[in-house]
Amino acid sequence: MNHPHGFRIFLMAVCAASVSGAAWAKLPPPSPEAAAKAAEAAAKTAWSGKVDNYKLCLAQDRVAAHYRKTTPAAKPAAAPSAACADPGPFAYTPPAAKPLESAGAHSPPGTASSPPNTQTVQTPAANTAASAAKP
Repeated sequence: MNHPHGFRIFLMAVCAASVSGAAWAKLPPPSPEAAAKAAEAAAKTAWSGKVDNYKLCLAQDRVAAHYRKTTPAAKPAAAPSAACADPGPFAYTPPAAKPLESAGAHSPPGTASSPPNTQTVQTPAANTAASAAKP
């Protein structure tokens, strides 16, 4: 049984597989500004979800109240549900930036025994022997 579209499907699968390799490529880390913007967007999205849930809660309460009012055989609510919580206006406070001292931007704690551009490494014992030999 020969399918006339079999080769075309195979060719499309090979093309999709070759292009999907680019999707797995590692991207460079975002800049601090881009990371801050993404964090703010995530916070705004979370707040929007809370607002949507609040509006849904209010609508469900209105529908339930209308149903209880218009249906004489309706059972009263078994237990009062939690009140709808208003999320309030959107307010984003970015996290405080770490000061340079605690960010590890300064020199390492050890003292340098030689200039950084020399090829030989001086040991502390060699330094003391050299200083003891000087008058």
